[in-house]
Amino acid sequence: MTSTPAARTPAARPSPVPAGSGVFLREFVRDPLRTASCLPSSHALAVAATAPVPETGDPVVVELGPGTGAFTDVIARRLGGRGHHLAVELNPRLAALLHRSHPGLDVAVADATDLPALLAARGLGAADVVVSGLPWAAYPPGGTPLTAVIAGAMGPGSAFTQFGYACTRWTVPARRLRARLGEAFEEVVVGRTVLANVPPAFVLTARRPRPRGRG
Repeated sequence: MTSTPAARTPAARPSPVPAGSGVFLREFVRDPLRTASCLPSSHALAVAATAPVPETGDPVVVELGPGTGAFTDVIARRLGGRGHHLAVELNPRLAALLHRSHPGLDVAVADATDLPALLAARGLGAADVVVSGLPWAAYPPGGTPLTAVIAGAMGPGSAFTQFGYACTRWTVPARRLRARLGEAFEEVVVGRTVLANVPPAFVLTARRPRPRGRG
């Protein structure tokens, strides 16, 4: 008696649409100026943006505008419970989503300009790494530059990352941000285009904040 081999179930392919896309799209429609994109960032972009997070020690890592947590997941895996991971999200609906998906995450519903006060309230001192998912609109041309506020909350050997879309690299807001980062940090590096992201994106990495009053 011969038996018929059981049919193999094809392996599931990873979805090309990032997790949390539905939520992100709804928030983008509600407020496109405060939500950087209609889609969450890809895993490939998340890896590039979180590269400065150290694999040892107990660093203070801050996320600005974490959204649905595309970068949060990668940071949490790199930290493995070490240090302190603070997520600063202005949108209360996205902040509530982060609370549910990452119960141990320190989520603050606040503006990025509140970063120095948020760190002080927690007794954390300076941030070692700041990973930003903020839209260009978060860096207005007038007033105290947000880049200066962020740099002022960081330690001497720290790093800041901000992603942007390749199609916007030469726009006025992008050039202004690049100049402001050069005023606030000693080194600014433009990363390679991440083609796996939709749309293709790149990461700006700024290191070694300048002392306030210099630039």
